[in-house]
Amino acid sequence: MSRKKTKAKTKTKRRTAATSDRYELYEQSVQEPQDECEFIEQIWSEHRRRRARDIREDFCGTAAVCMEWVKRHRSNTAIGVDNDPTVLAWAKTRLPDRLSPEQCGRVKLRTRDVQTVRTPPVDTVLAMNFSYYLFKKRPELRRYFTRVRSALVDDGIFLLDAYGGSDAFLELEEKRKVNGFTYVWDQHAYDPITADAVNHIHFRFSDGSELKKAFTYSWRLWTLRELQELLEEAGFSRVRVYWEGTDEKTNEGNGEWKMAARGEACPGWVAYLVAEK
Repeated sequence: MSRKKTKAKTKTKRRTAATSDRYELYEQSVQEPQDECEFIEQIWSEHRRRRARDIREDFCGTAAVCMEWVKRHRSNTAIGVDNDPTVLAWAKTRLPDRLSPEQCGRVKLRTRDVQTVRTPPVDTVLAMNFSYYLFKKRPELRRYFTRVRSALVDDGIFLLDAYGGSDAFLELEEKRKVNGFTYVWDQHAYDPITADAVNHIHFRFSDGSELKKAFTYSWRLWTLRELQELLEEAGFSRVRVYWEGTDEKTNEGNGEWKMAARGEACPGWVAYLVAEK
């Protein structure tokens, strides 16, 4: 779990650190399950002659994408994998409130390590919000990619996101107003020799209270070129990069993703990698 693209503003309500749930705040400020499910459908429409039905969400956290996916079609199924029992327990308690009993039956949440978990073959595996950056060495990240490939059906597709840009290597804070609180992305430390980064998410409230270090990430800041090479070394037959278009009025991302052979040297970017088995 980590930083993500700018989210639309919604109606605010009074919040404090004492009355707030960090997972709920994370969902509202970071996750974009509808957009990610639409991206799955876009990729399968562009590259396959059938629809994706079965997905696995690695590092699933609150399993928001799993829940959104099963709501989109009565044949869709989702497996969520995370090694944190606390966040999966949180997600399980919310399944009955967010899904019908029939939809709940099509979501399976597994408390497992993504490097060792065994699941039935799926159409698509997702590794979003950059959580796979926790694998800091090439052999361990390649091993994870290899295991993902083995978890896919014969025409399966692996989808993952990445971020970068010149600002990604700086020690800085980015603040954004969300639904009654301020989301703070804290790039706390970066080592240019090892590429190790330590990042925090803080949540601040209008009464002056704060959930400091609500989430902390210690990972390697991988480049897109390195990731493409590792996916190819893991056996994926084709790896594509999808780059976000730019809104001419705001000069920000416009939410439209297209294949690209070259990117822009902008201060900050988020891209998708599409790896075909």
